[in-house]
Amino acid sequence: MAHTRRHFFYGALLAGAVPTAGFGSVAAMKFAGYKSPNEKLNFAAIGSGGQGASNLGAAAPTENIVALCDVDDRRAAPTFKRFPDAPKYKDFRQMLDKEGKNIDAVIVATPDHMHATAAVWCMERGKNVYVQKPLVRTIWEARQLRAAAAKYGVATQMGNQGYSNEGTRQCAEIVWNGDIGAVTEVHAWSDRPLWPQGLTEIPKEDPVPSTLDWDLWLGPAEKRPFTAGGKTEPDRWGGFFYQPFNWRGFYDFGCGALGDMACHILGAPNMALHLSKRKIVGVECIKKEGPSPFMFPKGSVIRYDFAAYGNMPALKIFWYDGLKQNPTVPGVPEGEWIGDPPFLVREGGPGGPGGPGGRGAGRPGMGRRSGFNFNSPGRVFNWDDFQAMKAPDAKLRFPTPDGSVFIGDKGMLTTGTYGDVTRLLPVEKMKDYEMPAPLLTRSPGHMRDFIRACKGGDPACSNFDVAAPFVEWMLLGVIALRHEGKLEYDPDKMKITNNAEANKLLKPTFRKGWEFHTVKS
Repeated sequence: MAHTRRHFFYGALLAGAVPTAGFGSVAAMKFAGYKSPNEKLNFAAIGSGGQGASNLGAAAPTENIVALCDVDDRRAAPTFKRFPDAPKYKDFRQMLDKEGKNIDAVIVATPDHMHATAAVWCMERGKNVYVQKPLVRTIWEARQLRAAAAKYGVATQMGNQGYSNEGTRQCAEIVWNGDIGAVTEVHAWSDRPLWPQGLTEIPKEDPVPSTLDWDLWLGPAEKRPFTAGGKTEPDRWGGFFYQPFNWRGFYDFGCGALGDMACHILGAPNMALHLSKRKIVGVECIKKEGPSPFMFPKGSVIRYDFAAYGNMPALKIFWYDGLKQNPTVPGVPEGEWIGDPPFLVREGGPGGPGGPGGRGAGRPGMGRRSGFNFNSPGRVFNWDDFQAMKAPDAKLRFPTPDGSVFIGDKGMLTTGTYGDVTRLLPVEKMKDYEMPAPLLTRSPGHMRDFIRACKGGDPACSNFDVAAPFVEWMLLGVIALRHEGKLEYDPDKMKITNNAEANKLLKPTFRKGWEFHTVKS
């Protein structure tokens, strides 16, 4: 009955939402010659510290780590120590030249401005690529990566691990089931940036640390002096002025809070509401705090307007960043938890004995914030857990403000950063609610999903056929942050039609010696 109701409500829209083989049309590596899915892949990494270390940790339990690259020896030191037998490089081009015959798949976890260049170098050599979100820094690069994946026939995945989680799929299936009616508005938010933004002066030059190759770190970006901001000790995130973490706030290197978190938080809306298939009517930054000539602002509100799609009505999405608390969303009853819910603090820490992440005394799915471990299904809703958290003597730990709310003409739902704990609002509606029968394929976990694709299985759930169109509309918001007024976009011509200066930001410039290997259409 539920299946019939869904098809009645959205009809043929579901045909494109339920792929017969994974989530995209690009085939996995056709020429690898694996005899068994159990045969181990040889992984390399471009960017081995920070997020790259986490990605390698997700691959290492079942696969081989055969080569590592990082321009910063200090940042990559723990990873280098963990994999002592893997050859170490500073320049990924040298690594690919010398180790290429031994490499099957490459993790790209550099600053955003290097993603596309590194990924294309890998793909044109037949290497499968796992590229960290937000995939690229510009829309032109997103289209190039999609074209390269198709041309070279490799498996791909963007590192927005919430796209693999159960709650993301539940969110889509609730919407398609018609349980909140026609969705006309989404509010999504983040506490990011955690790094500095809105600065107006660049500090004087400092000596380049002996552990860092600054020219390679800059890569295709315009050459500039190194500065640590006069600091001799890193900030709480391990960063100085530009690196190894604060680059996210700079126009030339990152995409601000949107680039860091929108590929997570807007993943469920993108899947459920077919945003990548819709025409964007306009994108506008309607509020900003702390503008800068070279950095993203300290905080902002962006409005996206999407046209109707099939039986789905026109839609507006509001993105808020730099928040200290969850926004007030019209229609949400006072006192309702939205986005990521709190954690119930049990003996030994949140989730049960053993501290953060322990689930010994908790119910499955309500332990740690799941987005960091690359495993499905993530945190899922459980009525008994919510009742326990509502108890007068419950000890709660509230997470940072991140999440989204969908507003339909028959109801509302909310979900967390990684599609976590998807639930109707008010939460009392969940007491006797049964989730719709699954329509979407489930993922074994984001890295496992990619590994399976590399070995000839279904395309990964966030492969570049899926990720590039998602990133394209998201990046229009990044451009809107740098301009006043609404931007109008023609995707067929890949052109911002009403602002010539903004249109220039669709494609990057490349420093001499770092020319991009363009994929001809």
